[in-house]
Amino acid sequence: MTLPQNNAVACAIATPQPGAARVKVRLYRGGETTLADDLVAEEIPVALIYNHEPYVVMMSTPRDLEDFALGFSLSEGIIVAADEILELQITSAASASGSDNFSIHLRIPQQRFENLQQRKRNLAGRSGCGLCGAETLAEAVRVPARVPAGVRISQAALAAALQALRGRQNLNAITGATHAAAWADASGELLDVREDVGRHNALDKLLGALVKQRRDPGRGLAIVTSRASYEMVLKTAMLGIPVLVAISAPTAYAIQLAEDAGLTLIGFARGNDCVVYTCAGRIEGAAAG
Repeated sequence: MTLPQNNAVACAIATPQPGAARVKVRLYRGGETTLADDLVAEEIPVALIYNHEPYVVMMSTPRDLEDFALGFSLSEGIIVAADEILELQITSAASASGSDNFSIHLRIPQQRFENLQQRKRNLAGRSGCGLCGAETLAEAVRVPARVPAGVRISQAALAAALQALRGRQNLNAITGATHAAAWADASGELLDVREDVGRHNALDKLLGALVKQRRDPGRGLAIVTSRASYEMVLKTAMLGIPVLVAISAPTAYAIQLAEDAGLTLIGFARGNDCVVYTCAGRIEGAAAG
């Protein structure tokens, strides 16, 4: 719970930023009960519709939705380049509960749409699920192309990026309920951050932002405030990013995929400490011994 502790947070409670909602709570503390305002992260249905055909509904935080649509389309292999999104429109409608539901309408080339239809995937996604709705093993277990050699990163630069990220998670600071995905260059300068209740969504939003801003995926590293599962490695590799850093653990399958894709996978990255699981040569000093 992120109840106000200072004037800055109290101001945020009064005027919540997009992605946060104000709720009344009953606070039990020190044997006393008080009523207070709190901010919680919004989680709403977002429908992705390609060429007028509904494809998937994801539970997402309603911010940076254009980035989300672009990143999702690329990381899921629906398109292979940003210019294959010929049109993108976001609409909203009030639900029975009074909150807004969002629909993202995308127009893509006919051949891409026909490939998409062959997947026969129409599902209600969840913020913690990356393979829900895949109907075959071949569809679920995609193998990306090998990532480029990319950059070499010092351990000091990695520590600097991690430190900077702690101060850039604005939505999590007031709700305590969102993941972040960040992009840093080889010097450790943090250039982009996206947040969402879902770790996959946060990463897709970041990937979409990178492509929209025409950043070279091979010239930096991605950092996520979550574990590094198979899907997180896959999405990163699909965009050609050579380094993925997670503050928690990877899975065995994620390590295998990262090795196959030539991606440097780092886990338990906290302060000056980390564990390098694959392709240690990109991290200065990590390959020694």
